[in-house]
Amino acid sequence: MADLPKEQFITIVNDDHEATCWGCGLCLLLPSHAPIFKCGWCGAITNQNTSKCESKGSWWRRLRDRCFVCVLIVFMLFVISGGVWAVCPIIFSISYFCGIFHSIITMILSVTTLSSFSLAAFCCAGMPPSMQWGSFPAVRQGDLENYTFCHYCSKPKSPRTHHCRSCGMCILDMDHHCPFIGNCVGAANHRHFILFLISAVISTIYVSIMSIYAGLHLWPQLTYKFGRLNGFNRDMAFRVVMEIFLALLRSAVLLSTRGIVLVYLFISSVSVEIGLSMLLWQQLCYIYEGKTYLSHLSSQGNDEVGKKDCQNLFRFFGCPYSISRYFPNFWRSRKRHKRR
Repeated sequence: MADLPKEQFITIVNDDHEATCWGCGLCLLLPSHAPIFKCGWCGAITNQNTSKCESKGSWWRRLRDRCFVCVLIVFMLFVISGGVWAVCPIIFSISYFCGIFHSIITMILSVTTLSSFSLAAFCCAGMPPSMQWGSFPAVRQGDLENYTFCHYCSKPKSPRTHHCRSCGMCILDMDHHCPFIGNCVGAANHRHFILFLISAVISTIYVSIMSIYAGLHLWPQLTYKFGRLNGFNRDMAFRVVMEIFLALLRSAVLLSTRGIVLVYLFISSVSVEIGLSMLLWQQLCYIYEGKTYLSHLSSQGNDEVGKKDCQNLFRFFGCPYSISRYFPNFWRSRKRHKRR
């Protein structure tokens, strides 16, 4: 039987199907011209369509952040100094013991708020870990799993890292960029930011309460009188409210400088308290879900639901164990023995 001619197969490799992994530098053959691909050796993700862009308006964002930080520092110092000047003499005139107690509480809240704000604003938000990349012998298998390349910083970016154009750097576990602290909220200062919100909310609540308490002792006597009230209806209630409001305005003209400062402290502390309370509640909800603000935005279109647990809050504040671990034995649930 005659030998059949041997068939020869020639495979032509298109240049468009060749790509180089930025992580390990290996040349990969792709089944199609995919703009985004993952290296099978180091696990790095390459996006060929992404190009380095200029960070426009960064100087304006930095100037805006500096202005916000200066305004916030001046406001906090004014609230502290104004509260001490306006409230302390009235409290000491009522009771010396209450004055000492008020001074101690004011000092504790002031130091806590200013120190937590300084740590959140002037400390680094969190640098991503430095990894070796670009060379195959140095990069081992799986070293850059799900890493991407930041074209702004020209270095690897871990999956939990985002680049902030205002700060001009990559931030690990970035939650958001807060212009009022002039810094990003990331892995290194997220706890300080939450502590600042908690201390600021408590401080504003305390300032509003003490402003009302001191204002009641300083406010001039109200001079108003009601007409004859026949029954209770909407017109009568509106007339009563308007007469009280006009009486407050007439007496406000007679207020001293200390009284005007107390009114301003009450209005500003209540308004700031409402805004910070909403922000604090939102942040605690994200921590409870085990997410950050940016990860929450990226997962809105997905069906994946994070594990919601109070243990996320304990781990965030530096307590790796559940709070029930520190309870006495008789508080813990007892095991029920089954009868045979």
